[in-house]
Amino acid sequence: MKRLRHNYKNLKIWQLGLEIANDVSDLLVEFPKHERYDLSSQMSESSVSIASNVAEGSSRTNKGFSHFLDIALGSSFELGTQLLVAKHRKYINQKQLEVLENKIEEFQKMTMSFQNNLA
Repeated sequence: MKRLRHNYKNLKIWQLGLEIANDVSDLLVEFPKHERYDLSSQMSESSVSIASNVAEGSSRTNKGFSHFLDIALGSSFELGTQLLVAKHRKYINQKQLEVLENKIEEFQKMTMSFQNNLA
């Protein structure tokens, strides 16, 4: 039986993950310089990890893909926490927080639904 592979660039979850990473990158430009190796670095890594793990998983079997989607979901929850820290430190405002939280929540719902259909 031929194994189906997904073209990650066509997946809405990958496209949204990339959008989240780009949005975070745009925000980080405004962060204080002293955060460059702390919160900024962590937020950059977790946001990039979301789309990266969708892409990497797409080359695997459905079981392997599901594992990489779990990692992407974990990164999205990690990023959500980091955004709350950034808001508390006044590096981002409420509107910026809400926009990204909504995209992250949409990513999580879509990814969990996609994952359920892989089985």
